[in-house]
Amino acid sequence: MNPDTAFNGYICANVLHGLERLGVFELLRDEKSLDMDRFCETNGLDSAVFRALVGAAESFGYLDVRGAQVRATSVGEDVARYLGFFTWGVGGYHDIFASAAPVARGERRFGVDLHRDEGMVALGSAQADTALMRHILDEEIAGIDFRTLVDLGAGVSERVSRLVKARPGTRGIGIDISRPATELARDTVAGYGLAGTVEPVCADVLDILFNGQEIDGGDAADVVMSFMFLHDLLAAPERREEVVPRLRKAFPRAHTFLLADTTIRPRNEEGDGRLPVFSSGFELAHALMGVPLHTREEYEELFERGGMKLRRSVPFGAPHTYLFVLEAS
Repeated sequence: MNPDTAFNGYICANVLHGLERLGVFELLRDEKSLDMDRFCETNGLDSAVFRALVGAAESFGYLDVRGAQVRATSVGEDVARYLGFFTWGVGGYHDIFASAAPVARGERRFGVDLHRDEGMVALGSAQADTALMRHILDEEIAGIDFRTLVDLGAGVSERVSRLVKARPGTRGIGIDISRPATELARDTVAGYGLAGTVEPVCADVLDILFNGQEIDGGDAADVVMSFMFLHDLLAAPERREEVVPRLRKAFPRAHTFLLADTTIRPRNEEGDGRLPVFSSGFELAHALMGVPLHTREEYEELFERGGMKLRRSVPFGAPHTYLFVLEAS
């Protein structure tokens, strides 16, 4: 990337995130066009600021502006599938990326005086799941029987709620360490009409695995899921080999584990020379947080050593991301 594309890309990412949070892309998807004056009046927006955002998006090629009328260009329509990455990166990790130099100097530390926006990370993950991963998971889980479904690192519990809603008579538990995400999850569950059927739980999965914390109903789970979270469980090298066996122990009745994660992109990968969306941000963010990442092969070997049988590894929507379908042996 040249200096102009690098700098403009940074500005553009913030513009896209801002317009997404204002509901612009959702409205253009549903109604195809937007009147700026009416939109600002309806939503109580500063017209000058909004027009500046729209003008910037137009200069980057995402919007077509004719007077007060706005439409999405072809690339503006295409970006709608990837907005979860912008929510995740710009909304969730802006302070992390901006603090790279202080982190490198040891002046700031993630989790001590440097934090991500947990709510935005959870929301971005849910958006990416809906746009890129949902249909793949649906195909895989269609042939799996379950009565109680557990989602580890569930974020706003959208995924577990949707799957339980589609399977009458089942129950779900969404476990996440983030209290803001868990509060949002209660709204999600209520929106699905599943209060009392899907239970959002604020807990650290590591406490469940290593410190004996029990979750009501967890011992009845027959399918356990985890999405873009396994690398966090494996972060401490001294207990990395114990994570998979302890997952099996914590959920003794589970016959299937659906574990998805983004892996390290192969540096010798052949292609058109373009850097895929998300990969560089995912790798850098976790380096700044001090969380190691792993290759696909390393995951598959870890599962085998931990006593799980790999049924298949399925490409899972985002670049270098896989859904590992595992059988508890």
